[in-house]
Amino acid sequence: MERRTIGAGALAVGAVGLGCMPMSWAYNGSRQRGDESVRAVHQALDLGVTLLDTADMYGPFTNELLLGRVLKERRAEAFVSTKVGLLVGDQHIVANGRPGYVKRACDASLRRLQTDVIDLYQLHRADPEVPVEETWGAMAELVQAGKVRALGLCAVGARGGRRSGARMHDATLRQLRRVQQVFPVTAVQAELSVWSPEALEALLPWCAARGVGFLAAMPLGNGFLTGTLRPGEGFEPDDLRARHPRFTAEMMAANQPIVAGLRRVARRYGDEVTAAQVALAWVLAQGAHVVPVPGTKRGRWAAENAGAVDVRLSAEDLAELGRLPAAQGSWD
Repeated sequence: MERRTIGAGALAVGAVGLGCMPMSWAYNGSRQRGDESVRAVHQALDLGVTLLDTADMYGPFTNELLLGRVLKERRAEAFVSTKVGLLVGDQHIVANGRPGYVKRACDASLRRLQTDVIDLYQLHRADPEVPVEETWGAMAELVQAGKVRALGLCAVGARGGRRSGARMHDATLRQLRRVQQVFPVTAVQAELSVWSPEALEALLPWCAARGVGFLAAMPLGNGFLTGTLRPGEGFEPDDLRARHPRFTAEMMAANQPIVAGLRRVARRYGDEVTAAQVALAWVLAQGAHVVPVPGTKRGRWAAENAGAVDVRLSAEDLAELGRLPAAQGSWD
């Protein structure tokens, strides 16, 4: 597995990471199997996929517990990334950025993950009731205490909440400028994929100019870019895609040309190359500081995703993918 470095501290990780959220939360709850997911994590580590991305809210808490089963045996092989700042209640999610809470949450995550240090501790969302500098300062104290190695920030994700005329990541950039004055940002996590390329406009260049790593969330478009989802099949009620405006039957049908374009490029690289691998190769091509973090709960897909590092897209292929139609059914 190719290695990439993120942040000024040059933390080394496998070029493709593993998003662990689907193993415990937000996707097809009836298909979640703890033992199968544990095997998937082991298989990913065997292939050199070292960055394991989780959060205390996934489950909540159960995703970190699941990873802890693996880390108990293979901590030295893994780069552990988890998040803080969101609390899951009954049918709602709220932010909590109070310094005391952040420190308690870190200790709880360490216990669940069965480790004495978190490699990358990410602020999931800023608390509107707490100055982000205070939250970030508490996280910085965790670094100084040796409980955390580096800090990251997750992009503000409310597409529909943007001011008229504002770029998608303006709010995140404002937060980054503020927290960077308190303690260095090692990585930023935000959505980036062939059908959601908005981070290329300003957020990715901001990271590149400052040596900040970029963790590409949802690089497979919540599974759509794999080409394995069919319009009209529907989703379980607890699946986040059941309420996603790009996953209505009508919009999934309208967005099939994007998948067709990925498949067209994949065929040029041999019968074994998939649309998903081309989608990940496109993300990898956006910069040496970019690490896609596709989520899965199956070892088969973890292995396929890891294989994307061997797909080196040509300039012509990248240009063709850049001309694919924009996704329909967005929040905009």
